[in-house]
Amino acid sequence: MRRHGSEAFIGLILLGLLVCAPAPAAPERSWEPGLATESGTCIWTAPLEPRPGQPLEVFAVSTDGALERLNLTDPAGQTRPLRTLAQGGPPWSLYGTVFRPERGTYRLEAMRHGQVVARTEITIGNGMSDRGSGRWDLATEALYAAWIEHLFNAPPEQALTFESLTPVLSDPAQNFLFGYLGANEDNSLRSEPDCADLPYYLRAYFAWKLGLPISYRACNRGSRSRPPRCESPIVDTRFVGTRAPIGTFREATRRLVDTVHSGSARTGLRDEATDVYPVALSRETLWPGTLYADPYGHVLILVKWLPGDGRTAGRLLAVDAQPDNSVARKRYWEGNFLFAQTASAGPGFKVFRPLEPKGAGWRLASNAELDGRSGRPAFSLEQADLDSDSFHARVARIIDPRGLDPVRAYDSVLEALMEQLETRVTSVDTGERYMREHPGAVVPMPSGPAIFETVGPWEDYATPSRDMRLLIALKVVEGLPERIRRHPELYALAGEDTASAADRVARLHEQRLDARTITYTRSDGSPWRLSLRELYARRANLEVGYNPNDCVEIRWGATPGSAEAATCGRRAPSDQQTRMESYRAWFRDTTRPPR
Repeated sequence: MRRHGSEAFIGLILLGLLVCAPAPAAPERSWEPGLATESGTCIWTAPLEPRPGQPLEVFAVSTDGALERLNLTDPAGQTRPLRTLAQGGPPWSLYGTVFRPERGTYRLEAMRHGQVVARTEITIGNGMSDRGSGRWDLATEALYAAWIEHLFNAPPEQALTFESLTPVLSDPAQNFLFGYLGANEDNSLRSEPDCADLPYYLRAYFAWKLGLPISYRACNRGSRSRPPRCESPIVDTRFVGTRAPIGTFREATRRLVDTVHSGSARTGLRDEATDVYPVALSRETLWPGTLYADPYGHVLILVKWLPGDGRTAGRLLAVDAQPDNSVARKRYWEGNFLFAQTASAGPGFKVFRPLEPKGAGWRLASNAELDGRSGRPAFSLEQADLDSDSFHARVARIIDPRGLDPVRAYDSVLEALMEQLETRVTSVDTGERYMREHPGAVVPMPSGPAIFETVGPWEDYATPSRDMRLLIALKVVEGLPERIRRHPELYALAGEDTASAADRVARLHEQRLDARTITYTRSDGSPWRLSLRELYARRANLEVGYNPNDCVEIRWGATPGSAEAATCGRRAPSDQQTRMESYRAWFRDTTRPPR
């Protein structure tokens, strides 16, 4: 799907890498590139070897407050404000482009309240610029967060879906690390991580460009009585201190994706031997790039906060990847972010454990050391004490701290449900295309809980996890009136009685059941429209609609023998149908079974 038009941001290409410098303590202070910033602001530039006539990307990133502008002084001594796009925060960022820089030295100054808070000088046509500290320090983590935010930036109302990560990283209007090393390294790069691999892959890509180490662990998948446990960390330093060629990146990520899996982010919240650790629930700690690990192995990555104003709902946006390698942006809500306290997982929001130098090597910080004093999010067990209802209520309050009009709240969750349904249309069509391309093939069906976690065509084209989330989403939307009664503090009632507000939303829901529809493509290529009311009525059929061996009509809940199902020409084998019936209770109760 087409991204937001880059024409809306002419002059704002990507911002790049780096020179980090503090603001002057006095006017006569000299400047050295690469100094740690006292103000919490760094200025980064790209590419690594800036050349005359080629765009110079500039990115100012701050951890301690919004920036008002970037000033640019050219080699002739002329100073002007650089046109920029503001994002965040935290972290807060400004980015812009010097389109045709001349040979010579440019000065860049980040301003706040009329004061310089960071300054750097970059010489065009004089070799490499500063590449940063080579460490995962606070400035680097802030750039990572800002990079993630910009990578998936688009108008909030626009659906953002890609066949894989490849078109995302290949878009120089979004990926300000594109071609940063100057070796055309992105031109032939194929990036196809799945759900569990996505956060690790993005982290590795960023590290490759900035010359940083990466760390990950081999973990088991846990059991019904305990979360996954991991071995000693694998620390890969092949990017450090060098401009590693693309072959090195491919080798590193091949080993990475062969090691991590859906259990890697589900590790116990109190565990020390983990790649990621839990953080407190607050806007200050949940930066773009933060992971969300649900109890069942699905992982999302936060990409953007959009504040609400009491009339328009605030949004927390995230991206995820699917087994077919597709990548999509989604909003936070109960239908996408599953949460449950279970002995088999440590769910919730988590960030990567800092990798710090120690002597000639590297070490990972312990939970006790993650106390927040470095500026990184502190280790926190806040999420361990919350049930599902309390967790979602807490996050809703962060997204809309002033509350939201009940009707606006309903419209928001309804739109999220419709997005989820449209995404399922695409997933089912993908499975149908595979079956058409392999006539007579039968996709093997795993047994028991393995239907949710396996490999091969079943993982790629069956939809048990997606359908479980959809059934939860249907419950959430119809249950909003009861949620208003249970948590009136989350809503801006403006003096209205809680029961009255809940009843008003219930009546609205009844009206929208017929007004909102989706359309899927039947086996003969004809379109078939389904209203939301029809989808609610066929929930029982959708409980067994995840098998790609069934025709598309059955997967959308059509009753065998009906006019809708007349075009169906394929059914799952009888033994698979029998097993699906035995698993029906999981979907009816919307509760994943333990492993």
